[in-house]
Amino acid sequence: MTPTLRAALWMTGAIASFSIMAIAGRAVSTQLDTFELMMYRSLVGLCIVLCVLTLGGRWNHISRRQLGLHFLRNLAHFAGQNLWFFALTLIPLAQVFALEFTSPLWVVFMAPVLLGERLKASQILCVISGFVGILIIVAPTLSEPSTSTGTLSAALAAICFALTAVFTRKLTRTQSTLSILFWLTLMQLVFGLATAGADGSITLPQGANILWLVLIGCAGLLAHTCLTQALSLAPASIVIPIDFTRLPLIAVAGAFFYDEPVGIALLIGSAIIISANVLSIRISENTAHN
Repeated sequence: MTPTLRAALWMTGAIASFSIMAIAGRAVSTQLDTFELMMYRSLVGLCIVLCVLTLGGRWNHISRRQLGLHFLRNLAHFAGQNLWFFALTLIPLAQVFALEFTSPLWVVFMAPVLLGERLKASQILCVISGFVGILIIVAPTLSEPSTSTGTLSAALAAICFALTAVFTRKLTRTQSTLSILFWLTLMQLVFGLATAGADGSITLPQGANILWLVLIGCAGLLAHTCLTQALSLAPASIVIPIDFTRLPLIAVAGAFFYDEPVGIALLIGSAIIISANVLSIRISENTAHN
């Protein structure tokens, strides 16, 4: 089996995991708020990471260096994930995913400031094109308060995910994946406890929601593991476009399970965002090879 085919199989796992997490997140939103959802997700994730560290004898992989950077990364990810789950309750699944896909463009925009990387004129054009796609998707939703709130939440989530990616890139220079995942789940559990308990009450999950929460925690870790493995086997220019198939698949899921419409503005805006992402990735890789 070629590395490219193996990468495609890993991406199949990532796509399935992200999609399952979205559907499960909407399922538990009727009983739990987003802070409680994130708290339980982090608890499940931390239990899994602790089992891997203990059974595999890998506690030596955990480093306490750069805890400040870990804190910033996990704060950005916690905010982004809460906004993402909140958006799922207000707008169609496909719209949430489309706006999430602007995250790589925000990374391109932030990299010169936070990582000292050079930004080419062609990459600036890609970013501008992506923002045009956002405006096309957002425009039809501005007249409805709940929908516009959901759209804004998804857009802000993409910015938070971009910050997470930038901080992760800095951490991977000195930290192992297990160390990053350990501090991710531990810190986000603390964030979740603080925010979910701020009103003096934390809802205990009941019935099927317990299984949904376990599924969310497992799917979240599996999705990022699959994506990391895929990127280790094939270039981003091959891997990331595969990830974009999440959009039509989740649109079908939204239409089938929730009768969500797929409008022409979403289709056009998504096509522009995805095209801008693919072009930006190819420019980055060509620059790296030259």
